[in-house]
Amino acid sequence: MPHYELLLVCRQMDRSELISVLKRSAKSILNNGGIIRNLENLGSRALPYKISEHGLVHREGSYFSINFNVAPQKVTDLREVFGRDIDIIRRSIYKVAEPEKYECTLPEEMLPPAYRKDVLDMIEIAKRNHKPKYNYNSGLDYYPFQK
Repeated sequence: MPHYELLLVCRQMDRSELISVLKRSAKSILNNGGIIRNLENLGSRALPYKISEHGLVHREGSYFSINFNVAPQKVTDLREVFGRDIDIIRRSIYKVAEPEKYECTLPEEMLPPAYRKDVLDMIEIAKRNHKPKYNYNSGLDYYPFQK
């Protein structure tokens, strides 16, 4: 299952109400066959601009980040469920990209250029592309063919 990140902005409310909103959100993820990996509270603060949602104007909100795994077909269902919740002001679900795997090549890069494998490969390619030229040591003092 792919890895997703849900960013929630909940309206300003008491701690007990906020816990119930998070439980509803977590249950909806679990009911859709998801696995919650991490839940992080990013704090309460003023919104960057006033937001009108569900008939109310909001100026402050509580920010949360939930990392979870779920089937790609269920993401639209989750967006719909979070959109209907009147306590959630903004919701965004992002697919988390897998970090690229790489090998450390520092010992190879620390070698002098003449000993590096990539430089030796470039020299081999240059030798293959080298076209032989006419040998002017033919015993004649001029080029016998027209140029």
